[in-house]
Amino acid sequence: MLKGILSVGGFTLLSRVTGFVRDVVLAAVLGAGPLNDAFLVALRLPNHFRAIFAEGAFNAAFVPAYARAREEEGEEAARTFAGRILTLLVLATGLITALAMVFTPQVIDLLAPGFAGDAGRFDLAVALTRITFPYLVFISVVTLLGGMLNAHKRFAAAAGAPILLNAAIVAALAAAALFPTAAHAAAWGVFVAGIAELALLMADARRAGILPPFRRPRWNGAVARFFKALGPATIGSMGTQIALFADTIIASLLPVGALSALYFADRLQQLPIGVIGIAAGTVLLPEMSRRLAVGDEAGAAAAQRRVIAITLLLAVPCLAVFLIIPHLVMKALFARGAFTNADAVVAGQTLAAYATGLLPFVVLRAFVAPFHARRDTFTPMVAAFAGVFVNVALKVALMAPLAQIGLALGTAAGAWINVGLLAVLAVRRGFPGLDRGTVATAARIFAAGGALALVLVFAEAPLRTALAGLPLHDELTLVVLGIVGALVYIGVVLALFGRRRLRALLGRRAAPSSPSITER
Repeated sequence: MLKGILSVGGFTLLSRVTGFVRDVVLAAVLGAGPLNDAFLVALRLPNHFRAIFAEGAFNAAFVPAYARAREEEGEEAARTFAGRILTLLVLATGLITALAMVFTPQVIDLLAPGFAGDAGRFDLAVALTRITFPYLVFISVVTLLGGMLNAHKRFAAAAGAPILLNAAIVAALAAAALFPTAAHAAAWGVFVAGIAELALLMADARRAGILPPFRRPRWNGAVARFFKALGPATIGSMGTQIALFADTIIASLLPVGALSALYFADRLQQLPIGVIGIAAGTVLLPEMSRRLAVGDEAGAAAAQRRVIAITLLLAVPCLAVFLIIPHLVMKALFARGAFTNADAVVAGQTLAAYATGLLPFVVLRAFVAPFHARRDTFTPMVAAFAGVFVNVALKVALMAPLAQIGLALGTAAGAWINVGLLAVLAVRRGFPGLDRGTVATAARIFAAGGALALVLVFAEAPLRTALAGLPLHDELTLVVLGIVGALVYIGVVLALFGRRRLRALLGRRAAPSSPSITER
């Protein structure tokens, strides 16, 4: 399982690195002004609908149903089932895209009401959204193919596909002189990326012999189970997207640049969420589904505990950095071209606010997986909506005094509510899950994170002073702090766990069955 996590995480890391390059180029070319605000709205809209109807909800319903069809009916029946779902998916997303293209001004009015008083931003957002929205159809099919490939333990193509999106946007911006504005260039980059991602996933599915043909939809047991799970999962995904829609709506009412500050802060927050949390969840769901399909409850619970431990081990250093030195991170990474030091300070404050919810976000999929693997998508839906209620209520309450920082704090609070409810409900359902050993493991990891935080607190100012006269001094300060902090964190982890326990935690060899590796 660790190999799968590292495979997905490695490609996701490469995706996030290329995404960082994309964001640096976007910041330098578009800055934090009206061009970037309009492009970000155009980018968010198809992604909101993708998250509702495709990525999150679809995977939650499709992967367990596809795995069960393979186990019970064989490969060809599973492929036929996938072909029927593919037909329905293309029809549904095609209809949504057609409606969005016709009613784009009304959609922008609804989701970015702050643009109504700014004709330039509004008209640009409408034009860009009509370019980017067809991406929804392409990426929805990519999601289906990725779910099939993951069920066959082929993780690389789906994890690496977003690299094409980043590369396409950067390439389009490099040719921005050929377009009416640089924002138009970026939007066309999104459109081209959808075609490229679809081609990549189709090629990998064909190599694996699982590329599904279009099939006439037919109601049978597998399709019925899929839709039974899809309904609550879609509603649950809508809950999360309601919170993101609230971000877009409220931020459009704030001063120019608020959307950009949220975007760049969220992009950094998404680095550990994507590389660690989503990668772990992508591997964990098919693993738990497979084990539960053969009645291995203990094995499924052990897989969940290991994923949570690995996730925390990798995420805690990011938490320390985002909370202690967010301004330095933003200045070193983005403060160039049209993105000023003042923009970096505002984005850094937003990043620190987002970081208060980093831990629940990275472990969320590990807490959802036990429910989805048992084909229960209703319970995660309830937990998600409880989190969304808190999220949106806090955003409305905090938008006036804290602007976009209040939006980030609301997002973090909602994540804690979501994960907390999932943990409580899992215990009430009697799912085998977290034990004292996991708690002890987490305590050791947080102790190592505390040591890293102390290094960042006490070493940043001396390093700034020592490197102040050099070119790229912010970048050099961040690099040196990163190297020293990493050495301290790794050293403390090794001291607290020992090599043998750490190798067992990471799954490099079989852990002893009793007692727990963290209790001996």
